Amino acid sequence: MDHRPTPRLVKVQVLPHAQDLPLPAYATELSAGADLRAAIDAPIELLPGQRALVRTGLAVALPGDCELQVRPRSGLAWKHGVTMVNPPGTIDADYRGEISVPLINLGQETFVITRGERIAQAVLAPVVRIVWEVVGDLGETERGGGGFGSTGRG
Repeated sequence: MDHRPTPRLVKVQVLPHAQDLPLPAYATELSAGADLRAAIDAPIELLPGQRALVRTGLAVALPGDCELQVRPRSGLAWKHGVTMVNPPGTIDADYRGEISVPLINLGQETFVITRGERIAQAVLAPVVRIVWEVVGDLGETERGGGGFGSTGRG
């Protein structure tokens, strides 16, 4: 049985400052996310606690029933404390501007971002639109209205 995901066509525009960089690619055959790269002219020194908006040099035209989720790379987060300010970031189907990644250094040492470095990953995800129905009663569940921490520690 073949368990590989079905590919979807996404139109991508490579902006002039990224012409020499590879397109986002999957690290392995079953990777969920394709790596996005930094399309920067000079290295960015990201001090502890500092944020930077890092350009990718890519713009996309997504299928209308999809979003592109931009997610942190786990290796950068674990090894260096570098993650995204708002994970996951959403690229809407009608957005045509450059994809940029808001990174933050939560680590204890300066992290230098270089041109072409893999800084985030892009996951194409289906979008389901909500139709709201106002009701007077939502019914009972085992959890009920219990919120933060109500099902155990953490």
